Amino acid sequence: MQPETRYAKSGDVNIAYQVVGAGPLDLVYVPGWISNVELMWEEPAHALLLRRLASFSRLILFDKRGTGLSDPVPLDRLPTLEQRMDDVRAVMDAAGSERAAIFGSSEGGLMSVLFAATYPQRTRALIALAVYAKRVWSPDYPWAPKPEARAAEIESIERTWGGEMDISDLAPSADEAFKQRAVRYLRRSASPGAAVALLRMNTQIDVRAVLPTIRVPTLVLQRVGDRDVNVEEGRWIAAQIPGANYVELPGDEHLIWAGNVDAVVDEVEEFLTGSRPVHEADRVLATVLFTDIVGSTERAAELGDRRWGDVIEQHHAIVRRELEGFRGEEMDTAGDGFFATFDGPARAVRAAWSIREAVRELGIELRVGLHTGECELMADKAGGIAVHIGARIARAARADEILASSTVRDLVAGSGIEFEDRGPHELKGVGSWRLYAVASA
Repeated sequence: MQPETRYAKSGDVNIAYQVVGAGPLDLVYVPGWISNVELMWEEPAHALLLRRLASFSRLILFDKRGTGLSDPVPLDRLPTLEQRMDDVRAVMDAAGSERAAIFGSSEGGLMSVLFAATYPQRTRALIALAVYAKRVWSPDYPWAPKPEARAAEIESIERTWGGEMDISDLAPSADEAFKQRAVRYLRRSASPGAAVALLRMNTQIDVRAVLPTIRVPTLVLQRVGDRDVNVEEGRWIAAQIPGANYVELPGDEHLIWAGNVDAVVDEVEEFLTGSRPVHEADRVLATVLFTDIVGSTERAAELGDRRWGDVIEQHHAIVRRELEGFRGEEMDTAGDGFFATFDGPARAVRAAWSIREAVRELGIELRVGLHTGECELMADKAGGIAVHIGARIARAARADEILASSTVRDLVAGSGIEFEDRGPHELKGVGSWRLYAVASA
């Protein structure tokens, strides 16, 4: 369940915000370029980031004016960095926060820097990830793009908004499913006019003179392979802030919710609380479900990228709806397949049946694999031999078939679910297993 969305008044503009968690310190999360506080919770990696932050803080998140659920603004009177900083203050007031740590990424880091320097009495600490000081090249700031490159980038985003927008530089290592979800999230967070106008506004920002005036404890985080903010840029920025801690993290992602989210939050938690969390795996009995679309490459070629993208989007919505209805938990989405876990094998079988029947309306068929075994659950991820067995079973399934291990069949005895014996199968790396096709659920 995502938290309630509320509104704070900043001048004559309504700013959408949420509060989640009950930790001993307040933490304001300042998003990058554009955001939507409700859609954040729909992306598993983004939701993981927020839940982790809320585990040790009272987390306050909001949409900047002109984006998400906050009031739109006239495109000919875009908000200044100072007005957006006032939005942070208004949200803190509305949330009853006298003093908070401020955590911003990318453009949100610029707002955070200005707020910390202007209101040190209200800033417990400053954390910035992938922050830049200016967005246009100059001889004394060689990491920013040249004016013509920046203009070409903005033109490309304006031309492809809502379509085949390329975000490879923001999350180079992410799979296509993640990139599609990220593009959809951006599209639903701002209109194309607002998104492009805000990029043009960001191009004019220069906070270099502000950096040496910061007097609060500061942590600067930088992924070493970030293509949007150069690692040398991050080092330079940290060196300009008196006493700042600087930590480099592996990875090439610029989006805060891409890549290893846990590594980012671990550093933030240790900086703010003095202790680094120990990620101990919980071992539980769970039923794993794997799905895969049959002949996806051929169907994509037949329908074309745009139509196939629409089918995939509908498929994902159906799967997530059914998972929610049967208390399944999405663990991962890779390409056109899903990996989920259930706390009961009968629910997993019935979820698989419902998913298969529902996606037939889209003209696609699934292979589904099910297995029950001991899983290691850690930071909303599942691992262990049971997961590998479930994945192998899915690969062994025929088109439009739900294939389950003998363990699943034995555990649902008496439930009314019927199976057909498919005999022993040699599953790569995990031995021989007797498998059963679900005949009725």
